[in-house]
Amino acid sequence: MKIPRTTRSRTNPVRRARLIPTLLCALLAASPAWSQSLKAPSAVPGAMSPRLGASPAAAPAASSPTSATAPAAGTQRVRPIDAIVAVVNNEVITGQELEARMQIVESRLKSQGVAVPPRDQFQKQLLERMIVDRAQLQLAKESGLRVEDPLLDAAVARIAEQNGLTLADFRKRVEADGTTFERFREDIRNEILLQRLREREVDNKVQITESEIDNFLAAGGATQGAQPEINLAQILIRIPENASADQINQRRQRAEEALQQLRTGAEFARVAATYSDASDALKGGDMGWRTLDRLPQIFIDAVADRRENELVVAKSANGFHILRVLGRRTTTPSKTGSSATAPAVTQTHARHILIKVNQVVPANEARRKLVELKERLANKAATFPELARLYSNDGSAAKGGDLGWLYPGDTVPEFERAMDALQPGQISDPVESPFGYHLIQVIERKTDDVSQERQRLQARQALRERKIEEATEEWLRQLRDRTYVEYRAEELAPAASAR
Repeated sequence: MKIPRTTRSRTNPVRRARLIPTLLCALLAASPAWSQSLKAPSAVPGAMSPRLGASPAAAPAASSPTSATAPAAGTQRVRPIDAIVAVVNNEVITGQELEARMQIVESRLKSQGVAVPPRDQFQKQLLERMIVDRAQLQLAKESGLRVEDPLLDAAVARIAEQNGLTLADFRKRVEADGTTFERFREDIRNEILLQRLREREVDNKVQITESEIDNFLAAGGATQGAQPEINLAQILIRIPENASADQINQRRQRAEEALQQLRTGAEFARVAATYSDASDALKGGDMGWRTLDRLPQIFIDAVADRRENELVVAKSANGFHILRVLGRRTTTPSKTGSSATAPAVTQTHARHILIKVNQVVPANEARRKLVELKERLANKAATFPELARLYSNDGSAAKGGDLGWLYPGDTVPEFERAMDALQPGQISDPVESPFGYHLIQVIERKTDDVSQERQRLQARQALRERKIEEATEEWLRQLRDRTYVEYRAEELAPAASAR
């Protein structure tokens, strides 16, 4: 199998040193935010999609000393002196930071049963991820994005709840795994910050046209019957933006090196951790089970006739993708006779009052206010729509809090669980969600087949998900290439410069 070549040659422009913060990254690859003994928070997305790339044209400076000998009372004791291994815009990454991150990720890989890559290669790979992390956080802060303490407190409390622990017990578990609770909180804060940045820079700019939806449905997308699913693993060898012919050849050679290791029996997860620039590299490159409509078209075409465990290489604008088919399956069909029918679903017509938690309104005050409003409703001192117009912080306030007809999955899990437990006309106690505290009232319910409008909405969501993934890769690639990086550690510079 040959790595596909390109006939297009692009010139790599000279970039000026920028001492201005820029860019964003994936907590998954490098953060000690939660250990393997804890479940990752479902309400706080984790993995961005850092697609790493060529280092800027900055010559590596002389290496800083890594240790020094200091006399003490007639004896000599070796004291480590922290070295700068990389400058990212106007901030630095130190050797101690890199070493600490390596220990965390190595521990995670071992707990997952993934062999740790050779130390020198792994060190360079992880440093690139830390560079992307740092640059993205700089851009988020430069853009004025912030995560206030009340929101952070609520997110940490949800993680503890999802792990079946009190906050105090959860703190002990985190610290027992070698991470200070303060460090854990900051990692979660950064993750929320990066989620907001991605939403602003990528998600909100993705547009889906009606013609795209028509074509998607005509091709069989968003069908209600049996759907094939595929589990893929990938290794991405990223090509920098505006790469020269030499740079493309260097990346192709790196892809061929990884492919050769796989052909000679190397474990895919280990090779992915060593070579891949994708956000799932430290999960062995496993992309998980997906329906075909949620995969890039280039992946669908590449693996169309491939058997399980077979390798294939595809080239996209982002780089070379080494793909392995881990499995195929078909979802349970819903059929009557020879034709598929849309399944019946329960819809709920609901309204709510939202009190957001912030520095001015703490969580206990938001909850107290909603308890007071519920008492007023019970005493018939006001109607739900009247109170929603007066007090709700949600965009639905002008409509009396009316959310319209909701399908399963339309709201966050905390809201949906509380709503589903209510009978028509019943009002909930205050319900906490990532948005704040809610008072929910169910107006009515109905059971109906999935409408044509709903099918179009599902098609829009599938197309949007696919486009966001591809757009995120491209956005991160451009941001990484614009970031000023200077490698300071002599042992890291040669390989990093080859990236």
